[in-house]
Amino acid sequence: MDHSGHGMDMEMDLPPFTLGRGLEFSFDAFFLFGCLAGLALYGWGVFRLRRRGDSWPLGRTIAFTAGVLSIALVMCTRLNDYGMVLFSVHMVQHMIISMISPILLLLGAPMTLALRALPPAPRGHKGPRELLLALLHSRYMRIVTHPAFTIPMFIASLYALYFTPIFDFLMGSRTGHIAMMLHFLAVGLVFFWPIMGVDPGPHRPGYVMRMLELFAGMPFHAFFGIALMMASEPMIGTYAHPPASLGIDALDDQQWAGGIAWAFSEIPSVLVLIALVYQWYHSEQRAAKRADRAADRDGDRELEAYNAYLASLQARGQ
Repeated sequence: MDHSGHGMDMEMDLPPFTLGRGLEFSFDAFFLFGCLAGLALYGWGVFRLRRRGDSWPLGRTIAFTAGVLSIALVMCTRLNDYGMVLFSVHMVQHMIISMISPILLLLGAPMTLALRALPPAPRGHKGPRELLLALLHSRYMRIVTHPAFTIPMFIASLYALYFTPIFDFLMGSRTGHIAMMLHFLAVGLVFFWPIMGVDPGPHRPGYVMRMLELFAGMPFHAFFGIALMMASEPMIGTYAHPPASLGIDALDDQQWAGGIAWAFSEIPSVLVLIALVYQWYHSEQRAAKRADRAADRDGDRELEAYNAYLASLQARGQ
C-alpha cells in the first residue's frame, strides 16, 4: 500500500525497533509546529495574567505542558515512523494521543486561561474572547459533549475504524494519517472534558454520574484489545506484512497491539479517578466554606436583631 512517501520508503531503511531508536527525533512539520504553537499560546496567557498581578496555578501549567509534550513524543519521534509499519507501535501512539494527552491538556484548563487572558472586545463588537464564549455556550458544544454522543463516538473510534476499510484508507496518505491522529485527540478531549475537565462546559453532571460515564466507555477498550489478541490472522491490511528487516511476525505484532490496548484501558481510569476525587474533595471544601460564611452572616443578623430587641425594650422602659 502506498503511504505517499511516508511509509514505503521507511520499509527499506527502518532498522529493528528498540526504545532508543523509537525516541529519536523525527521531523513532522504539522505536529511539531502545532505543539510549539500550543505551548507559545499557553505561555502567552500565563504571562498576561502574571503581568497584571493575577495568579495561575503552576500545576495547570505543568499538566498542559506535559500534555503537549506527550503528543510530540508520539508524533515527532521515530515512534511515528515505526507506527506506519508496526501495529503495536501505532497502538501506543493511539492510546497516548487519545487517552493520556487529552487528560493532561484538560487538567491545564486552557479555555479558562484563554477567557482570563484575552481582552474583552469593545461594546458592540466580537473579539476572540466573545467568539470563544459563544462556542462554549453553543448548541453544537452541548451536543458533542453530551454522553449520548461522546460514549458512542469513543467506542466507534475503535471498532468502526479498525474493523472496516476506513483505517487502511486513512493510512494510505500522510493527510489521512494526520486526520486520524487529530480525530483520536479530539475524541479523547470531548470524552474526558465533561468527566474531569477543569474548564467550564455545557454538561457538568454530579461526580457519581461522571464516574459512571468513565466506566461506561473503558470496558470497550479492553474488549477491543482482547479481540485483537485472540484473532487467528492479521485483521488490519496495513500491518499484514511488516518489513522483513524488522524481523517481526504480523500476528505477533497484532497480539502485542491488543495487549497494549487492553492495558491502556486501566491507566486513564486511574488518572481520571484521582483527578475526580481531588476535584470532589475541593468542591466539598468550597461548599463547606460557603456554608460557614452563610452561617456567620445569619448569626450576625440574629445578633443584630437581638441587640435591636434589647434596645427597644430599654427604650420602652425609659
